[in-house]
Amino acid sequence: MRTIAEINHKISHKQAVVLTAEELKARVVEVGVAKVAKEVDVITTGTFEPMESSGAIINLGHTDPPIKIRRCWLDGVPAYSGFGAVDLYLGASCAVEVMDGEEVRERGGGHVIEDLIAGKTVQVRAQGQVTDCYPRATFETTVTRETINQFYLFNPRNLYQNFIVGVNGGDRPLYTYLGPLQPRLGNAVYSNPGAISPLFNDPDLQLVGIGTRIFLGGGVGYIAWEGTQHFPLQKRLPNHTPIGPAATLALIGDAKQMDARWVRGCYFKSYGPSLMLGVGVPLPVLNEEVVARCAIQDKDLVAPIVDFSIPRRVRPTFGLVSYAQLKSGRISIEGRTVRVAPLASLFLSRQVAVELKQSILRGDFTLTEPVAPIELQRSFLPQDRWTEF
Repeated sequence: MRTIAEINHKISHKQAVVLTAEELKARVVEVGVAKVAKEVDVITTGTFEPMESSGAIINLGHTDPPIKIRRCWLDGVPAYSGFGAVDLYLGASCAVEVMDGEEVRERGGGHVIEDLIAGKTVQVRAQGQVTDCYPRATFETTVTRETINQFYLFNPRNLYQNFIVGVNGGDRPLYTYLGPLQPRLGNAVYSNPGAISPLFNDPDLQLVGIGTRIFLGGGVGYIAWEGTQHFPLQKRLPNHTPIGPAATLALIGDAKQMDARWVRGCYFKSYGPSLMLGVGVPLPVLNEEVVARCAIQDKDLVAPIVDFSIPRRVRPTFGLVSYAQLKSGRISIEGRTVRVAPLASLFLSRQVAVELKQSILRGDFTLTEPVAPIELQRSFLPQDRWTEF
């Protein structure tokens, strides 16, 4: 048995043994769980994938005379301004507004966030509600990350524990949040990087909680809460891993300390903008069970194959497929071979785990004790009460 305090003592003295999830899995095959548990202090996991339920809190600072912003655009992307006078929330999937007749620009909030993190200049245009204490009506300027007060990511839903495989059994191309899906099962796309992904290696969320320090966008972040659409009650395999979308986490971190290499705006044709984000979670080796859970391989993990041609909340599936099959580049659906590709960058997901490992080995990154656990009994509520107009 180890404690996080003991592990942090070793980290601060640069004595900790740290392996990436991939390295750990290979080591377990060589020498077994018990020996690895005695050798290793921390396991690093990582992912780099689209996480559209992300965004940034920005405080511009007060103007003279002051303005109470009620409409605002950052490089043409609308930012929410319905709270403090110069507080904004810029959603990663919010698209650039275009006038009638203008061409759609393949750009959104994720691109603006990336630009600010990269130190680039962003144009601000604001309209205010005139009051006695906020007499200014309009405001235009340019800002960088150095000329604004707070600039931090607050992401309501990141780190899906698992996700789906998208296919299209219809007769026309579909443009989805997984990218283009070709008709008649012309291709398949999956999002999660599999066995190196953070929450597959902690399936019961025993090692993470509110306050856990993580690698977020190249800087330091924290788990703030359960994520939206958090569904830990998803059906699970005997190894405790879910068979479809399950747990999610809300994350927070100082964007001024992040690196644009790990925070990238992206755009899905005929769907809209999003954000590619690098997230890494360190898992403390407190006992043998931690290593046993982290020893899972891609062959031990599955995801459902979902047909997007049916425009319903609950779509038909073609069964489950293992991540080992997905990563082979071909899967079989009803006797037919279908090409498959990852939406996540497997290379950069591995690099996130490596970067986090190096940071711990340098003594720059220590672990935190969660202040509260993540809720494990949350059900998923659909919105079935509606009126059609």
